[in-house]
Amino acid sequence: MRLIRIVLFVKVLLITAVMSAAVVGTVRGVIHDPQHRPVADAMVMIKAKTSDWAATTNSDANGDFVFNAVPLGEFIVSVSGLGFEQTQQDVMVTSSSQPVLHFALNVAGSKETVNVSATAEGAPTDSQTPTTVVDRQQIARAPGADRTNSMAMITNYVPGSYMVHDQLHIRGGHQISWLVDGVPVPNTNIASNIGPQFDPKDIDYLQVSRGGYGAEFGDRTYGVFNVVPRTGFERNREAELVLSAGNFYQTNDQFSFGSHSERLAYYASVNANRSNLGIETPVPQVVHDATNGYGGFGSVIFNANPSDQLRLVTSFRRDYYQIPYDPFPFDLENGLVNGELTGQYPSLNLRDGDHEADAVANISWVHTFNSKMLMTVSPFYHYNSANYDGSLSDPIVTTDHRASNYAGGQLSFSANVKRNDLQVGLYSFYQRNNELLGATFNDGSGNALKVTERPTGNLTSFFLDDKFKPASWLTLSVGARPTHFSGGVTENSVSPRFGVALNVPKLKWTFRASYGHYYQPPPLLTASGPLLQFANNNNLAFTAIHGERDEESQFGVNIPWRGWVIDADTFQTNASNFFDHNNIGESNLFFPLTVERAHIRGWELTLRSPRLAHRAQVHVSYSNQVAWAGGAISGGLTDFSSLDWGPLDHDQRHTLNIGADVTLPWRAYLSTNVYYGSGFVNAFPDEPYPGDYLPGHTSFDLTLGKDFGERFSASVSALNVANRRYLIDNSVTFGGFHWNSPREVFVELRYRFQY
Repeated sequence: MRLIRIVLFVKVLLITAVMSAAVVGTVRGVIHDPQHRPVADAMVMIKAKTSDWAATTNSDANGDFVFNAVPLGEFIVSVSGLGFEQTQQDVMVTSSSQPVLHFALNVAGSKETVNVSATAEGAPTDSQTPTTVVDRQQIARAPGADRTNSMAMITNYVPGSYMVHDQLHIRGGHQISWLVDGVPVPNTNIASNIGPQFDPKDIDYLQVSRGGYGAEFGDRTYGVFNVVPRTGFERNREAELVLSAGNFYQTNDQFSFGSHSERLAYYASVNANRSNLGIETPVPQVVHDATNGYGGFGSVIFNANPSDQLRLVTSFRRDYYQIPYDPFPFDLENGLVNGELTGQYPSLNLRDGDHEADAVANISWVHTFNSKMLMTVSPFYHYNSANYDGSLSDPIVTTDHRASNYAGGQLSFSANVKRNDLQVGLYSFYQRNNELLGATFNDGSGNALKVTERPTGNLTSFFLDDKFKPASWLTLSVGARPTHFSGGVTENSVSPRFGVALNVPKLKWTFRASYGHYYQPPPLLTASGPLLQFANNNNLAFTAIHGERDEESQFGVNIPWRGWVIDADTFQTNASNFFDHNNIGESNLFFPLTVERAHIRGWELTLRSPRLAHRAQVHVSYSNQVAWAGGAISGGLTDFSSLDWGPLDHDQRHTLNIGADVTLPWRAYLSTNVYYGSGFVNAFPDEPYPGDYLPGHTSFDLTLGKDFGERFSASVSALNVANRRYLIDNSVTFGGFHWNSPREVFVELRYRFQY
């Protein structure tokens, strides 16, 4: 009998995929007069758009200026010189870009003015990496995006991203990486945790990178999420209370506070949530699906002196999920015949639950040697656990307790030498797992087993990357990332990376292209004693898992036009030893495996408008992709068979999101999102849906909010307004069928006050 959901030993080594991104960025520029002569000693100020963070400097004799240790986000750079008109430019600082601004000052009194604005929605002009940046206002206003366990802040804005079998997928895979302030959050346990790494309400900016990485990035090909957290620079001894309530007895609450001085900024929060609607259900009805959790977050930034900055980030969370089941005996999933469950994924008698816990702590020391050299040192620790427990009345009572401890750090050094931006770094961690696997076969199908394992592993990566600008409109990137992994196997890899970004003068169109190799280390897989015997009894075996090796190429263009920004790209990924997972017999106990090869290709489009009539802003994200795999099962849990070449269970050809944010009179606003998916792979054609793919599906979300003065605001949201229900997938992953969530309606109140 198959259980609803249990993932055992799914330990794909996520963390090397984590990019060794910079904790902070650098903004450079040059200032000229109308005759293109350098302007010395001009005052330059950079200020964050959404907080009080600011810094000032003066241009040198060559008209050059530089700001080091700039946090990631949106900024305004203003320049004023004696005898010249003041001017300014907007700039987005990301971990994949090192912007260079050019200011041409007009003589004071001239009728001409200069107001160059590079909007935040535009991609960096010196990077080959397609990037989407989502800010805290978008998170707060997008329907349901600020809820603790929501991924809408990603799926609403990032092309090719969607939720299926309770997991976020992007670009054909679910091996994604989380960073906070550019520091990796290692987690090698793929598909065992639900929800985002951090509460969206604690995020100031979310930077999503989709392939095309330089060598300073890690090896997670599919998607990297860099969280820029709240810091306290956006507050002045201010606290905020967020309360919500809605159907399914749901609530999602948070209390936060923060402040800053010239040298110190701090932010802290605590949150709690519960609902009778937790994860995706195997039937349209909501049965045994309650969830609850709590957590907290903290951030401290201390400027010890002009050259040294210390940053501390901590977070913790605990969550519990009931595992829903199908209560109807004669459904296809259960298939009750003569007292025997013969369906596709029976779950009639299961009442399982999942407890999860997570804690993160990292410290970063940012040291500025001079205007051209910067160093960051970031030790980190991460604890993650997922404990799955079957009910004592289950036909097969499964216990899977896993706790993972990670300790390590990253060191990076950057230098600007003439036209070169050089980055050198080291990233390393040590991992120890504590795992308990037990199974009791109340149905008599096997002998009880209980196995304890404590596997360990370590990884070390070195990266060297150089961005060379032979001209102001051209950036060439080349680098390499050697990696050594030691765990169940010992492997070495060298991953070369190449990229180019070309900015067409006057048009301001940016063409980009990249080619790179990636190595993803294997999970820590061990199997011995009764567990190994159990597999052998089911005609299965365990073989060594080797790392996944990917080859990716892509080409894209970014087109700004009168405040509109269009970004399009096409990509192709070829993988060997593609990470997946399989189950043992009818137990639904999942173990990692590798498939001989996979091929993922597609093209993506995003569109963002300016503020139309100073009130409305529209965004569109579209993806067309194919994700296929096949060949021999090359490692892990295997029956030594081969898979027919065909689509993966999360393959969906067309994904579209259209959203709008509208400012209404009387300090009110309206935010919407329409999602369309063409349908995932149909695991059982003609039962009951015809064809190889499930039917397409569409849903509509809506939020209406209003500010009452400076301290109080309220909003009402409706998700899946039409209450349209559809089957998302019927694959083996997580035990069977998954339907979308029914209509949810909830009210959210925010109250801000000084302390």
